[in-house]
Amino acid sequence: MNHILEAVHSKAPHETQFINATNEFVSSLEGLVDESVLNVLLNPERIIQFSVPWLDRDGKTQINTGYRVQYNGAMGPYKGGLRFDASVNLDIMKFLAFEQTFKNALTGIPMGGAKGGSDFNPKDKTEAEILTFCQSFMTELHNHIGARIDVPAGDMGVGAREIGYLYGQYRRLTHSNEGVLTGKDVSFGGALGRPEATGYGLLYIVEELLKDLEVSIEDKVVIVSGSGNVAIHAAHKAVSMGAKVVAMSDRSGYVYDENGLDISDIQKHKQKGNSLKEYEGAKYIYDHRIWNVPCDIALPCATQNEINEHDVKALVINGCKVIAEGANRPLTPEAVDLVAISDVYYIPGKAANAGGVAVSGLEMSQNAQMRRFSFEEVDAELKNIMKRIYTDIKESSESQGQPYNFILGANLSAYQKIARSIKLQGVL
Repeated sequence: MNHILEAVHSKAPHETQFINATNEFVSSLEGLVDESVLNVLLNPERIIQFSVPWLDRDGKTQINTGYRVQYNGAMGPYKGGLRFDASVNLDIMKFLAFEQTFKNALTGIPMGGAKGGSDFNPKDKTEAEILTFCQSFMTELHNHIGARIDVPAGDMGVGAREIGYLYGQYRRLTHSNEGVLTGKDVSFGGALGRPEATGYGLLYIVEELLKDLEVSIEDKVVIVSGSGNVAIHAAHKAVSMGAKVVAMSDRSGYVYDENGLDISDIQKHKQKGNSLKEYEGAKYIYDHRIWNVPCDIALPCATQNEINEHDVKALVINGCKVIAEGANRPLTPEAVDLVAISDVYYIPGKAANAGGVAVSGLEMSQNAQMRRFSFEEVDAELKNIMKRIYTDIKESSESQGQPYNFILGANLSAYQKIARSIKLQGVL
């Protein structure tokens, strides 16, 4: 298999994120994959790159780059988020689309994998600039998507506001009200429970692990990196289950209260556009790593590569027993290697944070049926999906004599689903 990897990596040797993701996948499944299938899976089916011109507040034309990587559609329409952030480049888009393909397969919902976005940073832009950019972005993207072709969603920098602007432009261009985007407002086809889904799903799969270990989540000490949508709802759900969230972070540091944070108060604070360092409800620790805080459960929910091997050492020393990824690949490859030889249970993001895309799949379903599911229906189905994912990845790891190796379990379970679809459709 190494010769296949080398051939793929030689095409873009500077794409370190994609190289790391594919290396981990292949090394975890040594001797378990069909080389012909692997060759298909290591090459995205379609890469779309385009210019996005827009007018800034001074009337000057700015140009950003837009991307859509339609990675693999063997299991259904391409599905994956759009990210607007200065860090966006083709390497990150390919790595995220690769991960998304396997994550979507684990949900059991017929969806392929994709990812897209732009190096546009909405954080320092006016409302009018964001609207203008979204309309220009969709003017090109609409040529490549559709309810049965490719269904984007939100991601970093793309929330309900941006989804609304993108959807409005899609309607104007196509004269269609199809469910081509998920994460929409409920007034025009969005799913109740979608904002909560990734964070809630993260806790549902952690709960399944703890049940399996015959341990209760009650009174467990939890730390959550980030303070955005996923982090806030993961923290809310952890507290509702009886755990104590003692720390949450942002780019400059973290807030800490050994008695437990008031998550609702933090959420209100963030909704006003304030940073955590301005929050007065708990002590703010500047320029320190949240991973030094003693805990039972660590939930990285911020961004990729936020936990390195030194952070893992600190977590282990301070008693952490579970790491579950709310973000996409928040552990560096070195951190993953160290976790593998520790006594920490580790649930990778393609399984742990699949709740968001699972509920996006439910939104696609309700759009196709022209109906609306209740919050209770969505939440119950989300919980069932996360239970099935846990059962699948555990059974897959056990089938190889490596119980609780959830990297192996997640990769093998997802690979088998996608490989079957590829072979049955005569792609090979």
